[in-house]
Parts: sequence; structure tokens; C-alpha cells
Amino acid sequence: MYPLQYVVNAPVDAAASLMDGLRSREHLIEENERLKVENQLLSVKTQRYSALESENQRLRKLLDSSSAFEQQVVVADVLAIETTPSARQIVLDKGSNQGVFVGQPMLDAYGVIGQVANVSLFSSTGLLITDPRHALPVLLNRTGLRALAVGGELPDELNLSFISINADVKEGDLAVTSGLGGRFPAGYPVGRVKSVIVKPGDAFATVVVEPTAKVGHSREVMLVGPQAHDIGEERVSSSN
Repeated sequence: MYPLQYVVNAPVDAAASLMDGLRSREHLIEENERLKVENQLLSVKTQRYSALESENQRLRKLLDSSSAFEQQVVVADVLAIETTPSARQIVLDKGSNQGVFVGQPMLDAYGVIGQVANVSLFSSTGLLITDPRHALPVLLNRTGLRALAVGGELPDELNLSFISINADVKEGDLAVTSGLGGRFPAGYPVGRVKSVIVKPGDAFATVVVEPTAKVGHSREVMLVGPQAHDIGEERVSSSN
């Protein structure tokens, strides 16, 4: 009877084996899809951790830089960046409620970014040094030559105005704030000379400066306030 039973049961066993194979295949497909989802989630978490690590590094650089200043420092987050040929500015999450004032210098860990142009209660707008409307008194660290750094045509360049064609200016020269005008304290890095172009017949050279700060790319900036003794003098004068 065994051969007969084998023949009779063969289709049933084959069907059962086929169903088991299909179930195993479906299980593998489901397991594969689940692993794909988990891998994507892990990738997203890894990217988030990388972003947090980069943010921590930026904040550490800001804190290290702020420790070198005698002035009060407020760290603000950049909410929006506007870079057009006619306007280059940023929106910050700090306003007059946090002590921000018009004309307050803005810096990052690498140099000057700009100054506060408008202030509301909880936010403010900063004008970048690369804005064509912005002008900043600077001097070249190597020679002491004074100039005016004005926003250039490109969003990542400055131009030094009224530089004589005979002036001692070289590529790589560091331009720092001169302190003239009283708005920016002296000695803050502004940029390095990128190129010096002298055209026949021109009285002044075309000097292009590349900002040392990450203008238009920083996610956090430092708002540098007045020195402590200046605050004391203001309080004394106001009490009188």
C-alpha cells in the first residue's frame, strides 16, 4: 500500500511544501522591508547626531571666542538669510527684550559678520558686511594702512575703497576693524586681501577682500555689547 499512499499524498505534500516556501518568502520580504525601514531610521538618527555634533562644535567655537572679549556677548540663532544683489541681511531670534540694539556688532567665531540694523521686541535684522549699503572702517594688520571695506558685487566679497595704486597692499593681508567711528571696537578680523588689480589710468586700485567670517552661512552669531565700564558710565549719567 505504501506506493499507492505515496502517489496519493504526493500532491498534498507538494502543495504543503509550496505553501511553506511561499510563507517563507513572504516572511523574508517582510523582514527585508522592516530592516530597510530600521536602516533608514538609523541613518536619519545618525545624520541628526552629526548635525548636533557640528552644532556643538560651532557653539564651542563661539564660546571660546566670546571669552576673549571684554564686552557683553549675546549668542543669537539665525532664523532667515536674505541674499539678493540689493540686500544681504539676516534675521535673528534676539531682540530688544534681550538687550539687542541698533548698530550692535555681529560676529562669529572667525570674524565680523555685520551689524544690527533693525530691532523688534523678540527679533532683529542684521546687515551683513557684504551688503552694498554697508561700510566698515578697517586697517591692514601688516602695514597699518587704513581703508573703508564696502560690500561688493558678489555675496562673499568686500572692496577696499580709495586705495592708492602705490599703496603697499598684498594678497593675504589681513584687514581688521580700525575702531574709527566708535561702532566696531578695534582689532576684530574682517577679511583677507584676495586680489589687487591696478588698471592703467586709474588713481585707485581695485582691492577685493574675502571675509574671514562665514558670512551668510553661520547658524549662530555673537552680538557684542558695550564694555562693562561703558555700561557703568551710562548708568551713572542716566542717574544724574
